[in-house]
Amino acid sequence: MELGRGRFLAAGGAALAAAAIPGGASAQSVKLPFANGDRPLVAFPQKRPLIVLTPRPPQLETPFAIFDQGVYTPNDAFYVRWHLSNIPQTVDADAHRIAVTGAVNSVLSLSMSDLAAMPPVEIAAVNQCSGNSRGLFAPRVAGGQWKDGAMGNALWTGVRLRDILDRAGLKAGAKQVQFDGLESGVFPATPDFKKSLDVEMARSEDVIVAYAMNGEPLPVLNGYPVRLIVPGWYATYWVKMLSAITVLDKVDDNFWMKTAYRIPDTPNNDVAPGQTGFATIPINKMRARSFVTNVADGGSLPAGSRDLRGIAFDGGTGIRGVEVSADSGATWSDARLERDYGKYSFRRWNAQLNVPPGNYVIAVRATANDGATQRATAGWNPSGYMRNAIETYAVTVS
Repeated sequence: MELGRGRFLAAGGAALAAAAIPGGASAQSVKLPFANGDRPLVAFPQKRPLIVLTPRPPQLETPFAIFDQGVYTPNDAFYVRWHLSNIPQTVDADAHRIAVTGAVNSVLSLSMSDLAAMPPVEIAAVNQCSGNSRGLFAPRVAGGQWKDGAMGNALWTGVRLRDILDRAGLKAGAKQVQFDGLESGVFPATPDFKKSLDVEMARSEDVIVAYAMNGEPLPVLNGYPVRLIVPGWYATYWVKMLSAITVLDKVDDNFWMKTAYRIPDTPNNDVAPGQTGFATIPINKMRARSFVTNVADGGSLPAGSRDLRGIAFDGGTGIRGVEVSADSGATWSDARLERDYGKYSFRRWNAQLNVPPGNYVIAVRATANDGATQRATAGWNPSGYMRNAIETYAVTVS
């Protein structure tokens, strides 16, 4: 890809706001299956029509039918999640720099050309919002009411974070590495969005600083010109428009680490609704999940042998098997796994449904290579994070 592309003009400010307000009765919309689930479908800059949760900051969900089209989610259909409302309206790739400071032997200011000169790596990895499927939590919890489309899979190209840290040199006593991007709050008191990883995790082989997504420059709404990729971990760590890497000699206590994006430190990270007084830890690895992609809940199918297709993924061990059921999980049969694109990627699967006319509840269950699988019933936590219950789809065969 061409990195020195000169000035990249992103539609921002007024243009984004105008695009985010659907006009009149002709606007497309969808109804998600929970209270207040009516959503407009809007085409933001560089995006096809996506499901709008909020226009500012942009929270855009991928319509689920997209996931039936291939293992990689198209860039223009990839979901969007920003935390703060001020997103740069223009990004000059030639002028962009990543400052590497803190407990390092050499302070760095890396240009896109500097990154292009380093050994490139590619990795297929799922990016999933911590709150994906939050709208399905019962009792309902606060936060963006996503269904299942706050995720996507892409082939990311960039350089290993470890190579950057080695160039700077870590001082003795370095504990965590903090990441900051170009988004900012409207008010000065709004905490800057920063995330941190332990040094050991930051130096792992698969954490990269990416400048390409599915062979193209990142869409501006997905972090152009460069973002952090933390395969297997929830997307809160995948900082967009990465501009600063700071090596810390202590555990990060900024708001987005100490207070936000934390999960109960309990078995399965669950608590009972209304429970208080439990310890918490920062959210981290994703859990095993699987979905049917060519049959919708509430849909109908003609009788006879029919293909079922879907996707599965986990937090980085890869998918060992997928099972499907036509009787709400009473009995199971193995699906056929398709090509393996890597342990962090979507794994597509297919199976045959051959049942007489009637009403059925299809269920799908994935098992990862480490033996982790999906639970029959959903857990609960007050932030609506990490859902990985077995998904079910009521269908009528006629």
